[in-house]
Amino acid sequence: MAFLYDSQGKYDPAEPLYQRALEIRERQLGADHPDTATSLNNLANLYRSQGKYDRAEPLYQRALGIHERQLGANHPNTATSLNNLAVLYCYQARWGEAERLLMRALLIWAQVLGEAHPNTQGSIQSLFSLIGAALNQGRAADLSDHPLTQAILQQLTTPPDP
Repeated sequence: MAFLYDSQGKYDPAEPLYQRALEIRERQLGADHPDTATSLNNLANLYRSQGKYDRAEPLYQRALGIHERQLGANHPNTATSLNNLAVLYCYQARWGEAERLLMRALLIWAQVLGEAHPNTQGSIQSLFSLIGAALNQGRAADLSDHPLTQAILQQLTTPPDP
C-alpha cells in the first residue's frame, strides 16, 4: 500500500506504512537481513522524493552496508543500493561521490548480469546523466579520470560532425 501511495505522490499516508513495514521486518527478520535493507531503501526513496535528503542518506547507507555484509560486494542488490545512494548524491550535486558509486554499480551489473541487461544499460544512462549535469554546472573537475568518465565527457563536449 505504501508503494501505491508513494507512486501517486501521496507521501503523507505512505510514510507510516513504509515505517511499519521496516519495523516488522526488523523485528521478524533482524536488523541485518536483506529484506530489512529493502524496506530501508523504500523509506529512503520516499524521503528523497520529498527532498528530505538528510533523512534518506543514513537509510541508504545502512541498506548498502546490509547488502554488502549479507550478500557480498558484487551482488546485484548491492548494486541497487549503490545506485540509490548515487542518485541521492546527484540530487545534492555531490558529483564525485555519485560517480564513484555509479561506477561500482555499473561494474557489478555488467559482471553479474551482462552488458545488455536493462540494469547495466540503465546504469550507463545514469552515468551519462550525472556527467552531463556536472558538466552543465561547470563541475566536470569534480569527476574522476576513469576512462569511461573521460570517454563520456569527450562524447558530451565534442560537437557532432556536420
